[in-house]
Formats: sequence, structure tokens, C-alpha cells
Amino acid sequence: MMLNEPVRDAFLPADDFFLARQPILGRNQHLVAFELLFRSAGDVPEANVTDHAAATAAVISHASQLGLQQVVGERLAFVNVDDIVLMSDFVKFLPHEKVILEILETVQATPAVVARVIELREYGFKFALDDVTADTPDVRKFIDLVDVIKVDVQAVPADKLASLAIALKRKNKKLLAEKVETVEEFDICMELGFDYFQGFYFARPVILSGKKIAPSELVILNLLSLINSDADNREVELAVKRDALISLNLLRLVNTPAAGVRGHIGSLAQALQVLGREQLQRWLQILLYAKPGAHAQFDSPLLQMATTRGKLMELMMVRVRPQQRSSAESAFSVGIMSLMDALLSMSMRDILATVAVPPEVRVALLERGGQLGEMLQVVELLENSRHGAELGTLLKSLGITVPEVRQVELEAFSWVNQLVA
Repeated sequence: MMLNEPVRDAFLPADDFFLARQPILGRNQHLVAFELLFRSAGDVPEANVTDHAAATAAVISHASQLGLQQVVGERLAFVNVDDIVLMSDFVKFLPHEKVILEILETVQATPAVVARVIELREYGFKFALDDVTADTPDVRKFIDLVDVIKVDVQAVPADKLASLAIALKRKNKKLLAEKVETVEEFDICMELGFDYFQGFYFARPVILSGKKIAPSELVILNLLSLINSDADNREVELAVKRDALISLNLLRLVNTPAAGVRGHIGSLAQALQVLGREQLQRWLQILLYAKPGAHAQFDSPLLQMATTRGKLMELMMVRVRPQQRSSAESAFSVGIMSLMDALLSMSMRDILATVAVPPEVRVALLERGGQLGEMLQVVELLENSRHGAELGTLLKSLGITVPEVRQVELEAFSWVNQLVA
């Protein structure tokens, strides 16, 4: 899937852009797809930097560097398209079995556009209708041609959402609630019968007063404290072996492609010997996000986001401090721990009172301070912000170029896909 040079020259903007992924969840809260988004690193708003055709061309070109499989794994990719993209030839460079073309709300259902959608459907493409807020004439013209209807829950008045959902459900289309930012909004959309959900509600910490850490979580946090306090190797090994479930799932994790271990690791003693102290810490941090059970699930959206943050920060630190492996491990820890307040429903300060961490990790998590704090701000902006100027300022302070960040994004996405495969 490679673009030809005329397409690159005609559509691609300046080199200051990133590729962002936003997770799309099913009703069971498992990942089903990612929306791929253009993020500008320029000093002016995106709408003034480039049009949607250039943004989509950037996404296609960017994704093609490793292949869409490396960017979204086994999931589907939602890609924004406007009328220019729909009418272009380069849209066909996308693999129709892996993408859903998302028709932007600015696209008018002219006869030519409708004919083009029909043509692309014959090629095997599927479509979604973006940012639907009312049953408009354009929506009615498109509705029989699309597979998914995305409803912007922030733009629809609360007293109108139910009637809109009922009207759209009558068309037998899958409904996707986008910009779902709170658990309360998610619960409402679940009751209304939405099929898919997009937004960061699952990563928003809901702090519960008096919340206690579950025993299974406490075991892992205690293990992390042992490692961070330089406990004896034998003491760490015995602590891991005391919990059969942790041992079982740790073995499963270290045998994923993402662990980078050659050959199969068949015993916990072998795993601890091969991994070493720093790598053991990493896999325990990941295991904390896995759903408890005899066979832990590693495809939760929170785990995906946390591990992506961790790997992004690790790879950025490798570029900033190439000779300091311990700094890279600290960066990974900050990234993955940054969502523990959402995971445990506790304040970050209370969590850090339970597990020992180095001072620079603590400052980054609590205050977004220091170099690690700046890196954490970068990954947070890459997820859900369009403030390119702020991104540019942080990257300049860190001494990282936009192309370098784009490369580590692709590496991180690929690594996380291997982890949850």
C-alpha cells in the first residue's frame, strides 16, 4: 500500500504532522477499531494548515510506512474522507477490508458524490456517516449507503438524543456514540442501544472515597515496591511464586512477540532469569491493567492506551538519552502508570503512597514536571489534542523532531499490537 509520487506532491502538507489513534469500543468494552486522525505540529489551527484531502493523504502515507496492519493490528481503521478524497484515485490505496471510510459532516450528498460512494461500495469499501446531530436531507440521502452512523453526543441536546437514536435505529444501522467523555454519558448511550463508543470516558479517573486496592492489584503493587527498593532477587522470586495467577499470566505475557525473547520461556524461574529486574517491572506494570481471571485479557482499551504511552515515552527517551537504559525504563513506567488513577479509581497521590517510585517518576506523575513530565504531556497531546503549537514547544524543549516522534509512534503502535495479539 504505497502512494505514487503525484499523489504525494499534490496532497501532502509540510512534514510537521503526526498520526493519532482514537479507540472505538463495542458494547462489551473491547476494542473493535481505531479512528486514524491527522495531528498538525504547526503554529496555526489545523483547519488553516491543510484541508481534509491533505490530512487523509497524510494518514494513508503515514500508515503505509509500516502497513496498516502495524498501525491498527487486527482491528478496523476509520479514516475521514471529504468530497475531494472521495472523488480522488488515491483513496483506493487503502485496503477496503481493513478500513471504514468516514464521510465528514461537511460533505453534501450531490448526485456525483452519491454515485461515487456507490462505486466505492462495489469495490468493497464500507462507510460511516460522521458527526450526525439531526435527521437532515443529506443524512437521509446517505443513510442507505453507510454501515455505521456516528452521533456526536456533545452536539445533540440531551432531550433530543433519545428520539434521534430511535429514528436512526429504525434504519437498521450500527450506531456509534462519539465524544463520550464520562461514564454517565456512556451509560446513557448504552441504554439507548448504541453499538459502538468513541471518547476517553474509560480513561477518566472516577475517584471513589475510601476505595481500597483489590488484593490481586495489591500483590502486584507490592512486587513493584520490592523491585524499586532493590530487594534481594530471591525475595522477589518468592513473592512472584506465591501467587499462581500472577505467575501464569506473567509467563503468558513474556511469551508474546512484544517481549522480544527468543524461544519459549516455560518456567517462572527461567522468565525471571531471562527478563532481569527492569523487564520484570515492565511486565508487572502491564499485568496490573489486565482483567483478573485465570486467563487474563490483554485487549482492554485502558491497557492499550497505557502501554502505548509507556512505549512512546521509552522510545522518545532513547533518543534524548541514548546511553541511559535506566532512563528509558523510567519513561516507560511514567507512561504506563499515568492511567493508574483511572484503573484503580484512586488519586495518583494515594497510589504512590502504596508503591515506591523514583523521585523523577513521582514528579512527572503528580505535577507533569521535569523531562519525564514533558514527555507525558507530549503523549497526552498526541492522543486527544489539536494544539499543535503546544506540541511543537514541548518537542523543542526535549530536542526531539516531528519526524522522530512520527517514527516512534509507528514503532509503539506495532509493539502494542504484538502485545495484545
